[in-house]
Amino acid sequence: MTTPRAYFVIGPAGSGKTGVARLLAEQTGAAYIDKDTASTRFTEALLELAGTDKTERDLNPYYQSVVMELEYLTILDLARDNLAVGRPVVLDAPFGRYFSRPDYLTEVAERHSWPREVETVTVRVQVDSATARERVRARGYARDLSKLADWDTFWKKAQNNECRWSSQHHLVFDNRADGITRAAVAQALDGLT
Repeated sequence: MTTPRAYFVIGPAGSGKTGVARLLAEQTGAAYIDKDTASTRFTEALLELAGTDKTERDLNPYYQSVVMELEYLTILDLARDNLAVGRPVVLDAPFGRYFSRPDYLTEVAERHSWPREVETVTVRVQVDSATARERVRARGYARDLSKLADWDTFWKKAQNNECRWSSQHHLVFDNRADGITRAAVAQALDGLT
C-alpha cells in the first residue's frame, strides 16, 4: 500500500479552493471532503437552536466560539477514516483560524489518530481581490453577505493571515479569472514524487 496523503486546500473565500480541490481528488483518487457539504446542515440547525441567524458565520460569536470547531473536528475525523484504509484525502476548507500554529498538521494527525505514515500537502490557492469578490458575489450565499458588505476589511484580514504550517509538501496555485487547468494540477502533482 502506498503512503496516503492528506491535501489541505486553503485560501480565502472566492479563491477557487473547491475547483482546485476537486481536480486534486479526481487526479489522485482521493476522497473529497468539503467542510460546507459535511457541516452546513448541522451548522444551520445549531445556529437556529442557539437563537442566532443561521446564515451568519463571520460575525456570529456562537458560531466562532462553538460551532466552527465542530465543523473542523468533523471533517478531520472523516479524513482519519479514509486515511486508515489507505485512501488519500483532499480537505476543502479555509482553515484560517489555525494558520498561526506551525505544528497544526502534526497536532491534527495526533488528535485524530491518523496513521503515522500520512504525508501532508498544503495547497494554497491564491487569487486577486477583484476576482475573489466577483466569485463570492456570483455564488450568492447568504453566509457571504457580511464579507461583501465590508469587502476591504475581509480581504485585508485574509491577506494578512499567513499560513505558518510545517508541512511535508507545499503547492501554490494562482487561480485568477482563467482558473486552474487539469494539466497544471497534474504537473504540480508530478513535482511531489
